[in-house]
Amino acid sequence: QEEKKQLTLKVEELERKLETTNTQNIEFLQVIAKREESIHQCQLRLEEKTHECSSLARQLEMAIEDAKRQVEQARERAASRERAAQSKLLDLETQLSRNKTELNQLRRSKDDAERRYESRLQDLKDRLEQSESTNRSMQNYVQFLKSSYANVF
Repeated sequence: QEEKKQLTLKVEELERKLETTNTQNIEFLQVIAKREESIHQCQLRLEEKTHECSSLARQLEMAIEDAKRQVEQARERAASRERAAQSKLLDLETQLSRNKTELNQLRRSKDDAERRYESRLQDLKDRLEQSESTNRSMQNYVQFLKSSYANVF
């Protein structure tokens, strides 16, 4: 009876450990979901910045065409308007350059986040596999104890 009591205590302890492992697995899945949402948000920001760059490129093309028309319409006013257009062009190019730099930084950040996510995911998979292996070992042990107990009685 004492041996049975000890085996029962061991089984209960193993069941508590299994429940703890299941709780950890749920927490890991929640962490993964949060990471995926973070990556999704980064992708949305990247798309917004890409759209903004396209818009700025169109604005730049429109500014260049406008400057050409102004030169054709009035040679006398061309010098002053060309300076204004060149100034606007420089500002747009500077802004475009800044946006491209920011876009590249966002891409690098996204790539880094994806690498970290993949690393974390692999780590979680490894831990899950280890947990499952431990669970299998515990289940085999419990089965062994049951069969030993059955053989004894």
